[in-house]
Amino acid sequence: MKNSRATLQTAQILTGIIAAAAAYALLPRSTKRNRNQQVVLITGGSRGLGLALAERYGRDGARLVLTARDVEELAAARLTLLQRDAVLSPDDVLLIPADLTDPTQATSLIDHAIAHFGRIDVLINNAGIIEVGPVENQPLAAYHRAMATNFFAAVHTTHAALPHLLRQAETTDNGGAIVNIASIGGKFAMPHLLPYVASKFALVGFSEGLHAELRHKGIRVTTVCPGLMRTGGEAHAHYIGQAKKEERWFALAAKTPVLAASVTRAASKIFHAVAAGRAEITITPQAWLAARLAGVAPATIQYLASLANQYLLPGPSTSEQLALGFTFKVSTQTRAETLEQTPNPQQT
Repeated sequence: MKNSRATLQTAQILTGIIAAAAAYALLPRSTKRNRNQQVVLITGGSRGLGLALAERYGRDGARLVLTARDVEELAAARLTLLQRDAVLSPDDVLLIPADLTDPTQATSLIDHAIAHFGRIDVLINNAGIIEVGPVENQPLAAYHRAMATNFFAAVHTTHAALPHLLRQAETTDNGGAIVNIASIGGKFAMPHLLPYVASKFALVGFSEGLHAELRHKGIRVTTVCPGLMRTGGEAHAHYIGQAKKEERWFALAAKTPVLAASVTRAASKIFHAVAAGRAEITITPQAWLAARLAGVAPATIQYLASLANQYLLPGPSTSEQLALGFTFKVSTQTRAETLEQTPNPQQT
């Protein structure tokens, strides 16, 4: 008798749990997710880390503003977010195509986002490009491209958003946050990435300066210096010199799980760091160690980088050096390649 009564009670409890679960599953989607009403603007938001950040913030209930140059990639990004159930509605994702190397378009982006959603709570400067190749083969145009996209695009959007963020800080308890996606390449110089490194060093300095000036005004600034991440960015990098060899080593490093963090993990770490108001984070253990070595032993880290350049990375392309006005002299005693800059015959 007692056993049958216990069995009946157990069955009733299980039936109640199943009924409650079924009722929850049938609730309208809008009541399932706690919406935090944050507005998050992500540059370079159509793929890679930008898209992963959009998914992470979307799952937290944020409304998103995604910007990139390619309209079709932006539309595909919104579809991906909807298919992954990261956002509740297409209306939660505003797409604004823009070239942020143009300050006018950056201003228009911020104005459009605020006109649509009423505010911006988190500005994530993520847009970037990568130039891969030895210094001998890098044209001046590569440095200009890298600085325009990796540095000045962030400056343009920040400059346009700052008046709005300062007004929010004066009238509310939350002035918002600025997140600058730099790189461990902004802490120490990685060979064969000089245009990228120079632009990321500039971005780190800009971001750290922003933190110093804005923290007491209620605006949090987080500098993100990740190591390698599996973002798929190697497919969009620009390679020069012995291009196939350059692409081979860079793609291998960017795709190796031990060396490169998953983009989902990176986005999650950034999300929590911004929520905690942290001033700076790295992503991988290698990046953490490299940043500290660069600070306490800069000569050592530069020596190690020079060894990697000498023994692991491809040599320069002679034909492209000639096009840039360089010629080779090879010492048979040391077998070291030295450069002598001479006028390009085509220019005389």
